[in-house]
Amino acid sequence: MPDRLQFSDREALDFHSQGRPGKIEIVATKPMATQRDLALAYSPGVAVPVKAIAADPSLAYDYTAKGNLVAVITNGTAILGLGNLGALASKPVMEGKAVLFKRFADVDSIDLELATEDVDRFIDAVELMEPSFGGINLEDIKAPECFVIEQTLRERMNIPVFHDDQHGTAIISAAGLINAAHLTGRRFEDMKVVVNGAGAASISCTELAKALGVRHVIMCDSKGVIYRGRTEGMNQWKSAHAADTDARTLAEAMQGADVFLGLSVKGALTPDMVKTMAPRPIIFAMANPDPEITPADAHAAVPDAIVATGRSDYPNQVNNVLGFPFIFRGALDVRATTINEEMKVAAAHALADLARQQVPEEVAAAYGVAHKFGPDYIIPAPFDPRLIEMIPVAVAQAAMDSGVALKPIADMAAYRETLRGRLNPTTAVLASAYELARARPKRVLFAEAEEEVVLRAAIAFKEGGYGTPVLVGVDETRDMLAKLGVADPSGYELHNARHSPLVPQMVEKLYDRLKRKGLMRRDVERMVNRDRNIFGALLLAMGEADVMVTGITRPFRQTMIELLRVLDPATGHTPFGIHLLVGRNHSVFIADTTVNERPSPEQLADIAEQTAEVAKRMGHVPRVAFLSYSTFGNPTGNWLGNIRDAVAVLDQRGVEFEYEGEMAPDVALNREAAKRYPFSRLSGPANVLVMPGLQSANLSAKLLKELGGDAMIGPMLINMEKPVQIAAMTSTASELVTLAVLAAAGIAR
Repeated sequence: MPDRLQFSDREALDFHSQGRPGKIEIVATKPMATQRDLALAYSPGVAVPVKAIAADPSLAYDYTAKGNLVAVITNGTAILGLGNLGALASKPVMEGKAVLFKRFADVDSIDLELATEDVDRFIDAVELMEPSFGGINLEDIKAPECFVIEQTLRERMNIPVFHDDQHGTAIISAAGLINAAHLTGRRFEDMKVVVNGAGAASISCTELAKALGVRHVIMCDSKGVIYRGRTEGMNQWKSAHAADTDARTLAEAMQGADVFLGLSVKGALTPDMVKTMAPRPIIFAMANPDPEITPADAHAAVPDAIVATGRSDYPNQVNNVLGFPFIFRGALDVRATTINEEMKVAAAHALADLARQQVPEEVAAAYGVAHKFGPDYIIPAPFDPRLIEMIPVAVAQAAMDSGVALKPIADMAAYRETLRGRLNPTTAVLASAYELARARPKRVLFAEAEEEVVLRAAIAFKEGGYGTPVLVGVDETRDMLAKLGVADPSGYELHNARHSPLVPQMVEKLYDRLKRKGLMRRDVERMVNRDRNIFGALLLAMGEADVMVTGITRPFRQTMIELLRVLDPATGHTPFGIHLLVGRNHSVFIADTTVNERPSPEQLADIAEQTAEVAKRMGHVPRVAFLSYSTFGNPTGNWLGNIRDAVAVLDQRGVEFEYEGEMAPDVALNREAAKRYPFSRLSGPANVLVMPGLQSANLSAKLLKELGGDAMIGPMLINMEKPVQIAAMTSTASELVTLAVLAAAGIAR
């Protein structure tokens, strides 16, 4: 497995530039189609809420987006680990932060880059924006200016102001520290903690550790220990944490230390220093991109050390995305006037509690994880879907208890339920699928490697660390790889039927399969030598690859016919296709969109069952609707028998998911329309739509993809004996990678 997620500079630039440039857009939340809509949205209708807000400013939270809007603000003086590159250069990072707010906690964000390094001008500019936003997230501002900016704005503004570079890392590391102390039987008041680094994050980590009860802290910077009486390189923030100690170097400070908190540079902590620490040491090596010491080196020095880093490819990742989206979610929902220490501590304890809880079976199945609390799991995974319902609740409660909540929540159970409904679990599963693919890399065969889009997908798949691409191509394929920027095209495994020593064996295998189906040996030889799908499917059948992706050069049905010459359906099952519609807080699985033209009742029942299983793997509780133009016999007509019989088949099978039919799409998806049929067995809108036939299914999927506002994944081919996916001919490289990852991770199968 590579040491971190890889991609080319070109891929990163393409990601940010293709389609609409950048990563965010403004979308209207109210209808704007008619003149009346516009009159209500603007003049004259807008005057009504204007007057209401003027009379009662708190109504801005009811009539505008203020209550769910955070400004992500920087001057670009400390961009990631790149330094002071200026406000404009920071914009891609700030847009990315806004995307994370939306993705993880459904918080709307606007990025603002201020072209000034003057602290007072920066403060004045941000302070004047208080009427526009419900909260301020400061980002990538260098120390010590960031301390002055945040503290002044917190004093002047009556909305939450939060510098994530300081407090985000502190909160996540504090959660890990709580659990590490629990595992090692330590009490905070007895711990000796050494902090290496004296920047914004280090100082915030130190302050929060002290808020947890830690009393003995030695902080070091590039000049050594920050001790009482030191004058060189000091400022008021360092002086606040000066220790009464004789130690003058990091090595001296580390002797007998229980905890190391590093936010400094690669290699700052040596194995010899680790050996001088107290038994079962706790090491948080959080320098990025490379930690102060790797977990392997730390464990080589002391095998039972508990180690955390900032890296996703090591256990116990200290990742700020575990904190800031959910902290703001809770703060906004109670209209907190600030984010205080009580709220930060509450977030840390909630994260620690979540890591100690047993991962529910359905979560483990959906996310491909089997996390268990212990030395290698003291911090929750970033894509744990329970974060949205646990962290904001703890933060909101702390805000209420500490008296900074202007809108207390009366029913916390109901609040938790609304939080759960804010996000679509599919998005977390998709993200987790990529991590699962990286953890268990597979050999994925790309069958049309003479096509540039396929080669781009194969390159992205390899550079992303998701597995090994196996290419079926031509002699010129390696030249094409070189033109696409691959430094070593020979590093890609390439199979060409012209030269493959496997061809004779393939011919024998396929001829034995087809000789009683009207085909001569020469027909089979021609297939193997000339058809990439036949050749690729035989490679898959012979174990040369784990997964196959094809479909770019031929229509789905033609490709499917070719694959079925080599591969069988899964035993006892009907192959079919699923298109997955992914919205902000909902997913809809549509089947069968690709294979069965007029499925029988038994096939419809099988399709419903198998699609429900895919929905479960995607983190959903399936609710299946068998669609028709008729709803429970109204209107009457032909072609309803198969649908009704399919429902009867499921009745006989006694399946453990909700299903109903026949029903029109509006009744299946719209709660108000469904109220006309109180006897319906669906407890809510359907998320699995079983279509009556291929024509309606395929038309619906393609119309939704072209006209709908949601993302579309698929088609995903289900129920083949070997994992094989047939992509749409219009697929992009990114879509091909997604199909490959879903198949490799076992979600689409």
